[in-house]
Amino acid sequence: MLRTLLVATAIVVAVVFIAAVAPLRAVPQGKTPPDAAQQPPLAFDVASVKPNRSGTEERYIQIDPRGGRLTVTNMQLRELIAFAYRIQGFQLEGGPDWTASDRFDILGKPDREVPGTGAFFDGQEPLRMMLRTLLADRFKLVMHKETKELPIFELVLARQDGKLGPQLRAPAVDCAARAAAARAGAPPPASSGPPGPGSCGITMNPTRVAGGGVPLAMLASLLEGPAQRLVIDRTGLTGNWDLEVKYTPERSQLSPGVDLPSSVDPNAPSLFTAIQEQLGLKLRPARGPVEVLVIDSVEQPTPN
Repeated sequence: MLRTLLVATAIVVAVVFIAAVAPLRAVPQGKTPPDAAQQPPLAFDVASVKPNRSGTEERYIQIDPRGGRLTVTNMQLRELIAFAYRIQGFQLEGGPDWTASDRFDILGKPDREVPGTGAFFDGQEPLRMMLRTLLADRFKLVMHKETKELPIFELVLARQDGKLGPQLRAPAVDCAARAAAARAGAPPPASSGPPGPGSCGITMNPTRVAGGGVPLAMLASLLEGPAQRLVIDRTGLTGNWDLEVKYTPERSQLSPGVDLPSSVDPNAPSLFTAIQEQLGLKLRPARGPVEVLVIDSVEQPTPN
């Protein structure tokens, strides 16, 4: 089954794409990591890039977790860079205006099945690497990396006794085992209950964060969009979790032109308050090194 990652206008794009579960390690185009010096870059065997002028707001990336094709619909180039390099929008600097306005459809097909790493959420990594190669080839994208000392947030336990909130609990489903079974064509393993709110994944909309069988580092990464800062997991809680947070966002956390439905309770807690009350966690201000990618040059692609 294809895994579709939908992106609504009020959702920070790169975050919703099952973001990084470890500190950011972006490798700019034109730079080869030392351990890959003798290996050719991963690339799609067949790739199509076309402009999307539909004017619709729905946009998404669809991937095959078994190592199949990548389908991009109605995405901006800056969103694609953020997804390919596992960064947030505020970590990308430079580039012409069209990188944040023009939309593209992309279809990439590898010449063979690309095996995942064995971890459920890391199964996307080969396709991300292929997308990096495509961006360099078709958009002539050249970037470099800088490290800046910036304000960040640390996700920590809210209580000294370590008690967690009612909406943070052990997972009912082993998502990694379920994904491994799917790749092998075997029946899914037994679970202790129904999947968590995110059903082996994590999503965010303007009033709710829901995750099923996910590490808290993934929650931290998801919060980087509305927080507009890098968020580092310092909870010390290992393993995967089911979680759900319901909140009312501040205007600054919504995308331009997006309004809340009239049914939303304006007196509901803010995102930061809800995290503390419902999960037993909190965001603690700090400062730390943040890796930033800077666009040196980029070109409009030739459609095909």
